[in-house]
Amino acid sequence: MTVLPFFSDSRLVDCRSRRFLPSSVLGRHYHRASDRMLHLHQSILLSGPRITHFVLPRGATAVTDTTVRFSMERSACCKEKLFASHSTHTPSSQSLACLASSEVHDPSTRKDDLTFHGVSEKIVGVLGGGQLGRMLCQAASEMAIKVIVLDPLESCPASAIAYDHMVGSFDDSATVEEFAKRCEILTVEIEHVDAATLEKLEQHGVDCQPKASTIRIIQDKYLQKVHFSRHGIPLPEFMQIDNLEGAKRAGDQFGYPLMLKSKRLAYDGRGNAVAKTAEELSSAVAVLGGFERGLYVEKWAPFIKELAVIVARGRDNSVLCYPVVETIHKENICHIVKAPASIPWKIRKQANDIAYDAVCSLEGAGVFAVELFLTRDGQVLLNEVAPRPHNSGHHTIESCYTSQYEQHLRAVIGLPLGDPSMKTPAAIMYNILGEEEGEQGFRLAHRLIGRALSIKGAAIHWYNKPEMRKQRKMGHITIVGSSMGTVEARLNALLSEEGGDCQSTDAVQLRVGIIMGSDSDLPVMKDAARILDAFDVPYEVRIVSAHRTPDLMFRYASSAKERGVQVIIAGAGGAAHLPG
Repeated sequence: MTVLPFFSDSRLVDCRSRRFLPSSVLGRHYHRASDRMLHLHQSILLSGPRITHFVLPRGATAVTDTTVRFSMERSACCKEKLFASHSTHTPSSQSLACLASSEVHDPSTRKDDLTFHGVSEKIVGVLGGGQLGRMLCQAASEMAIKVIVLDPLESCPASAIAYDHMVGSFDDSATVEEFAKRCEILTVEIEHVDAATLEKLEQHGVDCQPKASTIRIIQDKYLQKVHFSRHGIPLPEFMQIDNLEGAKRAGDQFGYPLMLKSKRLAYDGRGNAVAKTAEELSSAVAVLGGFERGLYVEKWAPFIKELAVIVARGRDNSVLCYPVVETIHKENICHIVKAPASIPWKIRKQANDIAYDAVCSLEGAGVFAVELFLTRDGQVLLNEVAPRPHNSGHHTIESCYTSQYEQHLRAVIGLPLGDPSMKTPAAIMYNILGEEEGEQGFRLAHRLIGRALSIKGAAIHWYNKPEMRKQRKMGHITIVGSSMGTVEARLNALLSEEGGDCQSTDAVQLRVGIIMGSDSDLPVMKDAARILDAFDVPYEVRIVSAHRTPDLMFRYASSAKERGVQVIIAGAGGAAHLPG
């Protein structure tokens, strides 16, 4: 039986932390309590009922406590039934017995008193409990690693599945210091924390990963540019501006359009403004909050694609790069990620080298996200770096042997880094962004999720945020498949209003291309088609001459991969020219 107490003095006991919560959050906790009872019931079904006692703080009183009881009864045929009832009783002022899973614990227990049987005995503390923290907790649960989070929201995404959730601000020095006492390793899921506090904690022996020096550099985007410039990383030209005259000088030097950026607290499109002419500089500065906010400018990068590389760095300074991906943004917010990016191998190597060098210039272990521009003239320029798991790496949960979240835990704890390579030929990640405010937004999102349930190779991640806002990241969907053409077709089916027969979008997906220089080659090449027919392998037959139609040959070869072709059987001239 699980007993959740509601007290007549409009206070709610948080059984996990033995604290009273104010009446202002009572309503929110009523709904969360219902969710918790469901989770408790599920855990009881899996592990059998066990007893844990919760002791109220000394001096606490409860005159008339209304409780919601869930009890488990086992019938003669061993089937378990769930019963719910309401009652009013008067418990002891000193203790309250709750029958629940023994996984519920008291976070004030000394770390030395806890028994572990997971991959690591170290408790990992995470500053921030958003969707990244939530997915870190999910990865941790697979290895029985204890992850606790610090977040100001009682109902933050990570709260329901973290080993413990301390409610408090992650940029408040005293709160972070208290939180650090509960863990062996301190890491972040958001870089906008108090770097000075982390430096102080490091001086007192707290293990922060990545290091406070890295957080200090990354959280100020201007300092980040200066740092990487000093280490020879290719960047767009940039300049600090302190007044309108400085902004105009930058415009004269860099030309227009001109990108203006805030130094701090800039993410998901916030803190960026574009001035197309000198006359628009004043309005762009005003949008960013004025010069007192701390601004700098960047020369406009004429990019044709935005790329990203997730890089893992271990405690032993080993570094592994995930495959380069393409990111597509909608209103400056990451909207779609394609893995791997469809780019020439030289560009792929250049992107990996820049990402590797950038992360090696920083201190500490963990996962880093390196965002890049690919320009029209084939340059790869660093845009910015995040010292944590990143939106561009969500796909790794389904598409790679080691997800970025498991990798981050491995790195900060000191375990060997896992294999970052892809275990599926192609993946596409689609962010579920809020389309409308409130309930209408939830209805639209769940309509999309309903269609995704019928998509082959699709995995749904819902962050369980309590409030819907426009352009807010509410979840994501990852689709894996045999080729980029396949997963793009499935995504198109998902996004179509009609939905269609989502399971059949790749029913006749091409696998093999048979090409020849002229129809005179057909008597020989038809045997290839006959064998493919015998094995029921989808194929196409094309006449493409490398001599008479070289442009067509080039277009065919360069588009084959995206269309799903995995093998090309070439006869006559094409066989010699396709490798080139």
